[in-house]
Amino acid sequence: MRFHFSPKTPLFSLSSSSITSLCLRPFLHSAPKSPFYPSLACHASTGGNIRMDSTSPDPSSSSSVSVDSVADGLKNQSLREHDISNNNNMNNENKKNNGKLSLEDLNWDHSFVRELPGDPRSDSIPRQVFHACYTKVLPSAEVENPKLVAWSDSVADLLDLDPKEFERPDFPLKFSGASPLAGAVPYAQCYGGHQFGTWAGQLGDGRAITLGEIMNSKLERWELQLKGAGKTPYSRFADGLAVLRSSIREYLCSEAMHFLGIPTTRALCLVTTGKFVTRDMFYDGNPKDEPGAVVCRVSQSFLRFGSFQIHASRGGEDLGIVRSLADYAIRHHFPHIENMSKSESLSFSTGDNDQSVVDLTSNKYAAWTVEIAERTASLVARWQGVGFTHGVLNTDNMSILDLPGRRYCFANQPDIGLWNIAQFASTLMTANLISDQEANYAMERFGAKFMDDYQAILSQKVGLQKYNKQLVNKLLSNLAVDKVDYTNFFRALSNIKADPSIPGDELLVPLKAVLLDIGKERKEAWTSWVQSYIQELVASGISDEERKASMNSVNPKYVLRNYLCQSAINAAEMGDFEEVRRLLKVMERPYDEQLRMEKYARLPPAWAYRPGVCMLSCSS
Repeated sequence: MRFHFSPKTPLFSLSSSSITSLCLRPFLHSAPKSPFYPSLACHASTGGNIRMDSTSPDPSSSSSVSVDSVADGLKNQSLREHDISNNNNMNNENKKNNGKLSLEDLNWDHSFVRELPGDPRSDSIPRQVFHACYTKVLPSAEVENPKLVAWSDSVADLLDLDPKEFERPDFPLKFSGASPLAGAVPYAQCYGGHQFGTWAGQLGDGRAITLGEIMNSKLERWELQLKGAGKTPYSRFADGLAVLRSSIREYLCSEAMHFLGIPTTRALCLVTTGKFVTRDMFYDGNPKDEPGAVVCRVSQSFLRFGSFQIHASRGGEDLGIVRSLADYAIRHHFPHIENMSKSESLSFSTGDNDQSVVDLTSNKYAAWTVEIAERTASLVARWQGVGFTHGVLNTDNMSILDLPGRRYCFANQPDIGLWNIAQFASTLMTANLISDQEANYAMERFGAKFMDDYQAILSQKVGLQKYNKQLVNKLLSNLAVDKVDYTNFFRALSNIKADPSIPGDELLVPLKAVLLDIGKERKEAWTSWVQSYIQELVASGISDEERKASMNSVNPKYVLRNYLCQSAINAAEMGDFEEVRRLLKVMERPYDEQLRMEKYARLPPAWAYRPGVCMLSCSS
């Protein structure tokens, strides 16, 4: 596999998305998932409430330093250096007293703003931001009696946050951005990206404001971010706000992906603002007012490919920022790469000729690129394994439409993942961090890792210990021809018995509920496949009971289908959030049989296929 890169190639970004994205976030999930660890901490005293200004301040006015004045004055948030172990000891004492922490006792650290260059301005006027990784900016969404309507106890646990804090009267104010959170240093990140393969230049956090990083008692770093909290310099012509329907999708989809075992951002809570936001949902010239909302997203890092690419695309002195960002990511998120030694002998032949050898121990940036490529490949393989379509793998907007021939349809995801890695590698080449040869090797590793993981996943899904290419390919072809529901089919497949004596006309009985409206010819095709499958099951020597349990542990019964989301949204827009909460509880146990929850495993009803039904994403 050969790939050639030009330093002049436009640079590609995968921005953060509502569900998950091919950005650094999934890859940074420390060995298991995704890390960022600094050496210094910042702890702030509590202060009075403050009303955030909803207008864009004049950069020449005193309000242009409002972030710093709030941080330094009201909340006493200078970025003084604290010994992190002392802070952890203090918080551990608090936990001994009350089990978990209050909002005021959270252990904040701000490595991103402390270690990387920032915008000298702190206003939210849309503009190009140069030579900076972020802009300090305050949340500014207008609120009127904001309400907490959904929350995640499991995410609170990640932060060592006492779940009783959700009951605080001021919690909705703090997590809508209307009242400052003690210890936070809000900022919006600068990044760039491609949109549908075309370089779009500066994008940035147009409606997402990161509050800062929290270190929990396990020394894990978690960033908190408010999406829909108001304008930033990266908002361009938009208002920086989010509507309830997209926020519910954001909240439910991120949590559902997590409980499927797939790396993703998390969601702490969902708050309605009490104000309306105007949106043209179908982009057909018919805008309407919709309820506004803010989601608190949580991730161990919100860095993405575009965070590096925007600076490489600008060249000159900004190439130094690419190196600084890479050093930051490796130092805090990939410390094992920082500590590599020559004794580890990580040298590999690229297959070009006898002299083409890549030594990963001699260039940490090359080792880092290879690991990101492999983690990306593994992530895409997991998506394919559960039938998940990301939709838009390169912009802030997330579409869940899967239409034939589309760039980001389900079948194209592995190729797009590879293309994305190629653009990321091109970025690092532009900054002289890796060579052409090292970039090519990262591409090779993507392909090899994807196939290894994907074949292993498919083998598990069909209950076999070894990958059978012919059997699996025929199965996938049959599924496509008959448009069989992916999720329900694999769940039902575990009911097949390893019994070659079953009469031919009874072989499809266990699959009757999922093989719908197929004629005689297609029944024969499926019968033939099941016969071959049973032969493989018999050869494996695994009992039916053991195989069924194993298959059900990797084939979910419940997935967050679009129509389920839409039903919850419809109820929520009428003021009833019980379905949102109930749906979340079901999705927290996707592999379990759940009493009286069968309706959540059903196929979409007829209305879900009608034109005009909102199956769009979180782009608003």
